[in-house]
Amino acid sequence: MKIVLDRPRCEGHGLCEEAAPELMHLDDEGELVLDREELGDADLAAAGAAVRVCPVAALRLA
Repeated sequence: MKIVLDRPRCEGHGLCEEAAPELMHLDDEGELVLDREELGDADLAAAGAAVRVCPVAALRLA
């Protein structure tokens, strides 16, 4: 499984970063950076939480 970012949709709110800081972060310009796209079993809960809290639905699991 992997996490997919719809970059044009992302507004840089940072809620996903709070939910899954081990998987993603906002850079100095407020752009979301995925530190890991491919997810292991231990990452699924955090990734799911990040997807759910995004107010513009810029993240999805595939």
